[in-house]
Amino acid sequence: MNHASPMNLPFVPADLAGQVAVITGAGGVLCSELARALAHAGMKVALLDLNLAAAEAVAARLRDEGCHAIGLAADVLERASLETAAAAVLQQLGPCSVLLNGAGGNHPKGTTTKEWLEPADLTDKTLTSFFDLDPAGIGFVFNLNFLGTLLPTQVFAQQMLTADGTARPGCSVINVSSMNAFCPLTKIPAYSAAKAAVSNFTQWLAVHFCKVGIRVNALAPGFFLTAQNHKLLFDEASGEPTARAGKILAHTPMGRFGEAAELTGTMLWLASSAASGFVNGVVVPVDGGFSAYSGV
Repeated sequence: MNHASPMNLPFVPADLAGQVAVITGAGGVLCSELARALAHAGMKVALLDLNLAAAEAVAARLRDEGCHAIGLAADVLERASLETAAAAVLQQLGPCSVLLNGAGGNHPKGTTTKEWLEPADLTDKTLTSFFDLDPAGIGFVFNLNFLGTLLPTQVFAQQMLTADGTARPGCSVINVSSMNAFCPLTKIPAYSAAKAAVSNFTQWLAVHFCKVGIRVNALAPGFFLTAQNHKLLFDEASGEPTARAGKILAHTPMGRFGEAAELTGTMLWLASSAASGFVNGVVVPVDGGFSAYSGV
């Protein structure tokens, strides 16, 4: 490939070159970086996002860098939308070999105001306690993360299969779980439960797909700065870390937030059958030691 601005990848798996990768949630900070790594590893990438402008902006950047990329609008909760995107991928790039399920997120209506319930909270109407959580908000978060992983897999994994019902060599699904799946954070029960479901589904699907030859694994990022969580982690006025960010950093032995590029090596390893061909059904923490630290 002739890149105008080569990406500094930790390694370049030779078996990915020329294959097709589909990335959902590709307009976001983390998934756009992962998509860029796959593109610079020689894959043809389809960037799917509910926000077409965001997906196309990432695709345009990759094309400027000499990569083969297209941006497509897709709603991961609407099978018809995904099937339309899948048809475009097949026509413009070819059949999907690697699916990265990156779409997900939280919602304020699935979040409590405080970390724990205290007696006075039961009569304080200014707070959202556990008893005030909105079922619709909980459902939105669960659907976005879990169904938003299941439905794209139903659609794009079909492109991995040949006429005899087995997968082409090198096909795999990579889901995006979270540290919340290992140890739920306070205040966000819906997101924690949904990501735990993604981890469980990763294991289930790995077993289910074993006989046809599709590997299924997941990344479990720790705390990375994104557009979605920046206001939660940094005070807008001062730019200083919030109290919650301080707790996160205190529980992360490496003492800092992750950078998006630090996810790419693990993702490339999982995507490459040459590198991880016997790795199946695992959820890999990339968290600066967060999941290993008890706090004492």
